[in-house]
Amino acid sequence: MQNLTIALIQTIQFWEDKAANYQHLESQHLNQIEPGAADLVLLPEMFNTGFTMNVKEMYEDMNGEAIEWLHSWAEKLDCQIGGSLIIKADNQYYNRFVIVSPEGILNYYDKRHLFRMAEENDYFTAGKRRVIHQIKGWKILLQVCYDLRFPVFSRNRTIEGQTEYDLVAYIANWPAKRSMVWKNLLQARAIENQAFCIGLNRVGEDGNGIAYSGDAMVIDPWGNVSKPIAENEEDMEIITLDYGVLKGIKSSFPAYLDAESNIQFGESIITTSE
Repeated sequence: MQNLTIALIQTIQFWEDKAANYQHLESQHLNQIEPGAADLVLLPEMFNTGFTMNVKEMYEDMNGEAIEWLHSWAEKLDCQIGGSLIIKADNQYYNRFVIVSPEGILNYYDKRHLFRMAEENDYFTAGKRRVIHQIKGWKILLQVCYDLRFPVFSRNRTIEGQTEYDLVAYIANWPAKRSMVWKNLLQARAIENQAFCIGLNRVGEDGNGIAYSGDAMVIDPWGNVSKPIAENEEDMEIITLDYGVLKGIKSSFPAYLDAESNIQFGESIITTSE
């Protein structure tokens, strides 16, 4: 299996200003990547608008400007590129994580867990499927922000002696005031699933006055933070994931072989001492 190279873009976002976001991503980040230098480029959640509930003004469809923009950069950089945006389909709005290649749209995942504290569940429809994206033989579980709090949904099942995925990737608009939760849960997801884990967040302040500290992280299956990005700073980092690390943990500490392959546990039994 080949190693996998991913470019992580930790950036500010301009509130509900798509043109400004495209221009900034291009001039400050994407133009710094050499064609062929990365297999996959990742952008934060709602990369072209910020985390807005203004769905009627900000939505696009799967043939819209944002997808065309992603496609053009996939062609320029000779790679796949992904991020989430507001998509309208079948008269519903989705927070959709889309992966695009030079050939076009490859895959997409609709955010399952909608952040009710910001009323996201009042404006968006929750996704119904779990999506594992394959690239260079690697299997990547696609996740968005609030999904991080729900470990059952990201459980790396063992099927016929093999883990379901190799990497779980969370793209987010995760507020700075809960950065400790972000960091701890990302490490937990890597350890419990014996997989690489990437958390990619934004920096700056949004239109609601909420601050974001970034804290992008790459964590190996042992829980080691192998590539943190400085908090409160814009940055673009290109990292290479070593498949040998996955092979090593599976051979020396194969806890995954004792994991449940079926996450339906049945009724809980509650006892009392009274």
